[in-house]
Amino acid sequence: MNRHPHILNAASNLLAVCFIIIGGLKFSKLETRTFSDEIAWAAAFLLFLSVLHSYLAIRNNDAKHWQSTIADWSFISGLVALMLAVLTAAVDL
Repeated sequence: MNRHPHILNAASNLLAVCFIIIGGLKFSKLETRTFSDEIAWAAAFLLFLSVLHSYLAIRNNDAKHWQSTIADWSFISGLVALMLAVLTAAVDL
């Protein structure tokens, strides 16, 4: 099963969630009270990396296996970082 389109779709949606969290914290002026926005920026970077490498893996027909490996690991890492950002925001508010 070719899982790269699924990772690309999920990672791009979660990237939007990261930007909503960052924007919401800035809009409510809570970014100075918590580390959630910094963690959300790290999650956004990791999810962007996942989107990029998933796209490249699709374009190259998975000829370079390292791209799919980076996409997988950066997706999982970004997901964990996003969860940490949400937990940090929930605890600090």
